[in-house]
Amino acid sequence: MISLSDYRQQWFGNIRGDVLAGIVVALALIPEAIAFSIIAGVDPKVGLYASFSIAVLIAFVGGRPGMISAATAATAVLMVTLVRDHGLEYLLAATVLAGLLQIGAGLLKLGRFMRYVSKSVMTGFVNALAILIFLAQLPELNLANEGVTWLTWALVAAGLAIIYLFPRLTTAVPSPLVTIVVLTLVVIAMGWDVRTVGDMGALPDTLPVFLVPDIPLTFETLVIISPYAAAVAVVGLLESLMTQNIVDELTDTRSDRHQECIGQGIANTATGFIGGMAGCAMIGQSIINVKSGGRGRLSAFTAGAVLLILVVGIGDLVARIPMPALVAIMIMVSIGTFSWSSIRDLTVHPRPSSIVMLATVGTVVWTHNLAIGVLVGVLLSGLFFAGKIAKMFRISTALSEDGRVRTYVIEGQLFYGSTEDFAGAFNFGKVPDRVVIDVSRAHIWDISSVQALDRAILKFRRAGAEVEVLGMNKASETLVDKLGIHDKPGAMDRLMGH
Repeated sequence: MISLSDYRQQWFGNIRGDVLAGIVVALALIPEAIAFSIIAGVDPKVGLYASFSIAVLIAFVGGRPGMISAATAATAVLMVTLVRDHGLEYLLAATVLAGLLQIGAGLLKLGRFMRYVSKSVMTGFVNALAILIFLAQLPELNLANEGVTWLTWALVAAGLAIIYLFPRLTTAVPSPLVTIVVLTLVVIAMGWDVRTVGDMGALPDTLPVFLVPDIPLTFETLVIISPYAAAVAVVGLLESLMTQNIVDELTDTRSDRHQECIGQGIANTATGFIGGMAGCAMIGQSIINVKSGGRGRLSAFTAGAVLLILVVGIGDLVARIPMPALVAIMIMVSIGTFSWSSIRDLTVHPRPSSIVMLATVGTVVWTHNLAIGVLVGVLLSGLFFAGKIAKMFRISTALSEDGRVRTYVIEGQLFYGSTEDFAGAFNFGKVPDRVVIDVSRAHIWDISSVQALDRAILKFRRAGAEVEVLGMNKASETLVDKLGIHDKPGAMDRLMGH
């Protein structure tokens, strides 16, 4: 549990940096929130209200200061069918339920399972997201699209020049904010015809209000929204926890995973009651925040509050921000997010690690689904790890001078991946009077290994040998006593039947 002084420090320890970074993030959130609303098939205000609500609430209850959460594409794509078949009200109900599921995950401390996500999967996740962020900007650079001209390219290039060169003059003001202000003033002054934020969709002109989703409170409704809510909860937590790890590394600090799960749940639950869609942490916006100097909770609060002020209070002015300015910022994020060293490391790192990283990248980019890509990466990591551990398994054997006792010495981890080698090491054709199986340098892990040990013991007994198992550690002994059958009545009959 965080102390009151630390919590206060997270709010007010970096006021200037957090406020300026939050303003930059707020401006970048507007077109994305509108775009995600369009993906989900709802009015732009649904995504904008969600981004405001989630960013502000997560600032208070989240576990990772400086991380930005809002409406995202990862959750928006999961809602398309629900909105199409049942309408907005069911989406709001699913958002509330997803939030409650996330709160439950936090209370059950399920965030600890992130420790099983390998570094290779993390690198693949980051690289894939960088690629997706860049690909998302291509429609704004496609000359075949309406409103996109060579002037667009020139403005994007100018924006990138400001982003990378302005810090050489001063770092007092974030260069992305300077880019937005300068390009907006130039476009307005010159009267150039380029795509603007206003072209993405109409901005809301009223504050959000509390409302209860207008749906029948029946079991049938629960059956309809539950699959979508569960998918949103899982994907949202996965992306949030992955982003949390990245921000931890960027800031060289540690944060509370379980509190982040609870915070995401609270934010989504409340958002569903003000007409907003579900969301989660955003790696792109979080990196913008960190690179712009944001470190504390105030940055997320500022991003959400300024977003609402901009779209409701001065929406007409915000609508005139040229899209090339925001495209330049997102390209900067893409370049900064990608782990360029991972390309060089492909020839240095072990082949399984490189395969896991590339598989994660390929799956995410192909499916545009971060959850599927991470799942593929984790499964491959598990398979490669199991294969590596299985290769470290050894069995040696020795026969006594009188030929009456054969000893088998087991070394390594006995689990489902090594049971085949275990079974193949025994000679059941010529069995001595006594067989000793020494497992003092081994560990028995699962039911497959227990069954393999049972079969070996029973086969030797069937051949007339006396069998003794030596050196079993406490954990292995507990498992064998619970699951093993070789010392239980009818064991031989069960073996013959098997």
